[in-house]
Amino acid sequence: MGHGARALIDKLRMVQDNVKSLGQNFLNNEEVLDQTISIANLSADDFVIEIGPGPGVLTERLLATGCNLTAIEIDSGICKFLRETFPDLNLIEGDALSVKWPLCNKFVANIPYQISSPLLEIITRNRSIEQVVILVQEEFAERLVVEWESDRGSLGMCTMLDWDCAIETRVGPHCFTPSPKVHSCLVSMTRKSPPKNSKLAKLLIRQAFGQRRKKLRNTLAKAPKRIARVSGWHAKAYRDAMQHLDFDLLDERPEDLEIEDWLELARLLEDAREAMG
Repeated sequence: MGHGARALIDKLRMVQDNVKSLGQNFLNNEEVLDQTISIANLSADDFVIEIGPGPGVLTERLLATGCNLTAIEIDSGICKFLRETFPDLNLIEGDALSVKWPLCNKFVANIPYQISSPLLEIITRNRSIEQVVILVQEEFAERLVVEWESDRGSLGMCTMLDWDCAIETRVGPHCFTPSPKVHSCLVSMTRKSPPKNSKLAKLLIRQAFGQRRKKLRNTLAKAPKRIARVSGWHAKAYRDAMQHLDFDLLDERPEDLEIEDWLELARLLEDAREAMG
């Protein structure tokens, strides 16, 4: 029989207080934990990474599935607690944004909200990860899945080039100890094959949304900083291609474009570059 969420949280709090700077608001709701495990659909063949396990409320359930779990925790006091509570857990003590992750195919975690964006970048770059189930701040979740046109931004538009995302359930502050001031969402992400020219499209999206109130004609006139990282491109080639570009939406603002429009823009730029030799 497992400990259960509230028992694990109470056990940890007897050893040390929550560290607010690390975003230590621990999920205590068994139904949300059940749903997380159900969506992740884990087996003994899965290699899973969990970031910020805290008292182990999700860790306990992940281990019960028989999956190959690696947890990464930055708090040394919590690491000591986890080693004593789950002696068979493969635990890495350190900053998840800087330590090397082991090979995995799934990522399941109630992540520290303040590192949501950089963590998502690492997950996306890690091509072996095929499925993600994360608990994140509601505002971040809405921007991630782009539920409404008003949610459009570089985060969601770039993410949908690599992932199919969905909000599975909304989670209130009362489901945490201590209760945060924000609402949360459980989000699922399934990797998909990125479309052609997606690397170039991402650079265009990020540059345009960096000055989202300006028209694309102005924000995209200058070559993106990392344009040389896209095969076949450099700053002069970009400027030349832009001068020969025929794109109807250049006088629009970035939030007016659908993801298909960004891919079309990237395709037209590629065509212009190739036409110039």
